[in-house]
Amino acid sequence: MIKNLTMDIGLLRFFSLSKLSIIRESPISLTHFLAATALFIALVICFTIRKSWSHSVYLVDFCCYLPPDCLRAPHAHFIEQLERSDFFDTDGIDFQVKVLERSGIGVEASAPLALHELPPDPSYNKARHETEEVLFTIVKDLLSNNNVNPQSIDILVSNCSLFCPTPSITSMIVNKFGFRSDIKAVSLSGMGCSAGMLSISLVKDLMKVHKNSVALVLSMEAATPNGYRGNVKSMLIANVLFRMGGAAILLSNREQDKPKAKYRLQNLVRTHLGSNDQAYQSVFQQPDKAGHVGVSLSRALLHVAANALRINISELGPRVLPYSEQLQYGWSVIRQKIWPAAGRKGIYVPNFKRAFEHFCIHAGGKAVIDAIQDNLGLSREDGEASRMTLYRFGNTSSSSVWYELCYLEAKGRVKKGDRVWQIAFGSGFKCNSAVWKCISDLDPEVIRNAWSDRIHLYPVEIPEAFDH
Repeated sequence: MIKNLTMDIGLLRFFSLSKLSIIRESPISLTHFLAATALFIALVICFTIRKSWSHSVYLVDFCCYLPPDCLRAPHAHFIEQLERSDFFDTDGIDFQVKVLERSGIGVEASAPLALHELPPDPSYNKARHETEEVLFTIVKDLLSNNNVNPQSIDILVSNCSLFCPTPSITSMIVNKFGFRSDIKAVSLSGMGCSAGMLSISLVKDLMKVHKNSVALVLSMEAATPNGYRGNVKSMLIANVLFRMGGAAILLSNREQDKPKAKYRLQNLVRTHLGSNDQAYQSVFQQPDKAGHVGVSLSRALLHVAANALRINISELGPRVLPYSEQLQYGWSVIRQKIWPAAGRKGIYVPNFKRAFEHFCIHAGGKAVIDAIQDNLGLSREDGEASRMTLYRFGNTSSSSVWYELCYLEAKGRVKKGDRVWQIAFGSGFKCNSAVWKCISDLDPEVIRNAWSDRIHLYPVEIPEAFDH
């Protein structure tokens, strides 16, 4: 990089001195002067572009955890676990069954081994076992699939909100795979379902400082220790929605990795509404009156999520939308303020399908997917990857947007040049967006992922009970 910078400065200096010499020694026509000026500007632009290239973050590959069939928790099994436990009263059981029937989660969504036991064992050791099972599997697969030596990893970031062991999760990985002693390792906790995008953001910032680096990001949530054993309805919802899963993502800012990378990171926008009490309390872990700890989901959650998304896209929109869409939006705002009667149709919702070919909406629940799809004016096909991920894997927290991208790749829908918008929501309250541009030809016959074994069975028709 220093050599390239020296060459660029040398070229500019040579050109400037040459231009001055020509002006002194001979008359110069206006045409020659304009040509020389244009060349100077072109050199400056090339220098600027070269600098921007050095900050590119490439997504080389990623891997999502595929639970074995023995860990599936079909509805009958789930209900039996509720009825045979001593934790819930009749109303609590009936409420969870009703939520399950309307959740959009199918019979293949999996639970960790400890939650298949009677009674379930949410102990620390079982939580650690789940974490190791998920992360060791996907890290091994990702590194072996890409012939990556663990010693070549420079940055390691993990995120798991509710399970924060000592030694940390990143230390588990360092110990298991023998990473270098000078690795930059960070474990994030308490960041909610949008923490996967936060991890990508952290790596992006670290790579501005650490050139020619390879990073590994691990996103998951441990389901084992986080079941709620009381009867407060707002806390029982999480028992139904959250299931087992995780993702490992391999990133690089080395130009030599560009030819084999799948995507390039184009934009990443983070929105945090923690200063608003309603938003802050919309997803909240706390004990109930009996001392049972659970995560409460407030009735205001969808409203809070919509508001967070609106603020997020107000920053993202100008970066990605065509000028025609931005002008229509701006004109609708002006019209409504100046002529309220003429603006009864409301603020124009930009057509984000002109900016993106694919959408990965966090599979937090059927209501969340429906609300975001409607607010953005997307078609049912645009939300297909999210619905099918929720149906097959459940809410896997921060890794859900990666299961959705897996789905799109397995279907063969992502083409070179396509742009993908990942939208994640999390406690705090946060809305985070990442935009990726596909820079490779992705052949679903060659790429094998968590969906490849039965992608031919999807999409499926969601049972009618889920839609009421």
